[in-house]
Amino acid sequence: MKTAAIIPAAGLGTRMGRGTSRKQFMLLNGDPILVHTIRKFLACPAVNEIVVALRNEDLGWFGELLRRENPSKPVRLVAGGDHRQVSVQNGLAAVSADIELAAVHDAVRPFVSVELIEKVIAEATKTGAAILGIPPVDTVKQVHRTTIRSTLPRERIVLAQTPQVFRVELLRRAYQQAEADGLVGTDEASLVEHLDVDVTVVLGSDRNIKITRPSDMALARLFLQEQTP
Repeated sequence: MKTAAIIPAAGLGTRMGRGTSRKQFMLLNGDPILVHTIRKFLACPAVNEIVVALRNEDLGWFGELLRRENPSKPVRLVAGGDHRQVSVQNGLAAVSADIELAAVHDAVRPFVSVELIEKVIAEATKTGAAILGIPPVDTVKQVHRTTIRSTLPRERIVLAQTPQVFRVELLRRAYQQAEADGLVGTDEASLVEHLDVDVTVVLGSDRNIKITRPSDMALARLFLQEQTP
């Protein structure tokens, strides 16, 4: 099946703190985090094209930067929205007509391996819906405000990662239903689950970190140093 990677990168990165550059454009070894992320999908044979959703004001300068990368497969830049769901929907609208699978990936997860991308795409090819996830190391508590209500069994919990891969028609249907129901999900799997469709979990990696806080940058620099020949 032909696969498009959709990378919503239009966010403001507010968790990085006031006055901090938007996280997807923060520099790692001289290049924006988003560029490192795109490189992983350019290197993946299972991905046929890439769609990146950006804020309008970023389309021009980032397009110039991307052209210097001389990408080996089509990379489209589209206008995103104020929310992830809008950005992914805009990305879905821009994929080629013959694309059957959409792999949605966080712009600030630059350390996903090509092997993991291929594994989750292979699973979605069979099942129609698959994500990466890792089991929690810590004990997980359910709370009400500051009071513990229960301890959740770790063997029944995974921490969701990306890519999250779905048949294009299924993901489009999930977005349409979410819009009709006024549902805002924190990831694509939650929208597909809302359709009562099973989503398979493929074991991810604790190195597939999401860079969301200033403290994550030190770990990101270490990971980048380790993966650079």
